[in-house]
Amino acid sequence: MFLSLSLICLTVAVLLAQVNKMTAKPIADAKAMKLQNAISEVVPEFDNDPTAEAFVMPAGQGDSLLVYPAKKGDEIVGYALNSFSNNGFSGNIQIMVGFDMEHRIVNYSVLQHAETPGLGSKMSEWFRDAAKPSQSIIGRDLSKGALAVSNDGGDVDAITASTITSRAFLEAINRAYAAYSGNMDATSGATQSESDTTGTTQSGSVTNGSGETNDNDEQDITSQEGGNDNE
Repeated sequence: MFLSLSLICLTVAVLLAQVNKMTAKPIADAKAMKLQNAISEVVPEFDNDPTAEAFVMPAGQGDSLLVYPAKKGDEIVGYALNSFSNNGFSGNIQIMVGFDMEHRIVNYSVLQHAETPGLGSKMSEWFRDAAKPSQSIIGRDLSKGALAVSNDGGDVDAITASTITSRAFLEAINRAYAAYSGNMDATSGATQSESDTTGTTQSGSVTNGSGETNDNDEQDITSQEGGNDNE
């Protein structure tokens, strides 16, 4: 009896392991395809693989978000960010939101939620209805300020009877922008630093009429020794 049960359990375990092995790759492929489609939906047209170039950026309050750069040739045309809020009516909300290089929202995609069907679930389309600019967030420039619902003093109309969901959705958008703007600041700072370094190198020496090179520093010292201080 015991031996028979053991054999049955072993057989079931082997079968389950095989089924899991067979379905693991298709499930992983489906998730990868869903991610790629979400990125494509929220950023300008690109020709690179954003998932292969993804990186993490802090979004404040100890949070970090995955950032997917979209490129056309060697030029970055936008960023897609995987953001979230844990303050939905039914808990966690996951979104993908894209920004262009001018701080404007290109589009968004709701990846996961458990909000009430027919109410909070309307966020999938509510906030991009071009016919209703008071509720659409598409094209908004977040460098001018964070998004908030009208009830909280903002200028975004909340989903009817779903203010909690609306607040959580906009929280996820604002969290994404915090990471986006941090990355833009870092990129801008690095570019400026490189430019300053290049400028210093180019102006660090001069060539006199005889073809010899003199350092500007040496010329400055000579000039100071031969002249008077302004102080």
